[in-house]
Amino acid sequence: QGQPVESGGGLVQAGGSLRLSCAASRSGFSLMGWYRQAPGKERELVAQIDRGSITMYADFAKGRFTISRDNAKNTVYLQMNSLKPEDTAVYYCKTVYVGVGYWGQGTQVTVSS
Repeated sequence: QGQPVESGGGLVQAGGSLRLSCAASRSGFSLMGWYRQAPGKERELVAQIDRGSITMYADFAKGRFTISRDNAKNTVYLQMNSLKPEDTAVYYCKTVYVGVGYWGQGTQVTVSS
């Protein structure tokens, strides 16, 4: 198995914040990442964190989004601040174990003007 479950999406006004959660089904992941996909666009990386808590962010996320992890809960979070309408998308969590990736079902984030 290994499929994660996302939560925390919703509707927020521009400039607001949301915190997304990704609960992994098992411990010991090598990498967990947040991706997003807007209508008519390709899925793109937002941020990722590895087992050593090394993080990486897409340019659009730097300074606004923060990815973190709670090893005890097998959970990764994405704190999103200063949200913009262009952040509107379905946000997906991807969990990797020994080179095999598992996608969650996604959580909708909608940012209004």
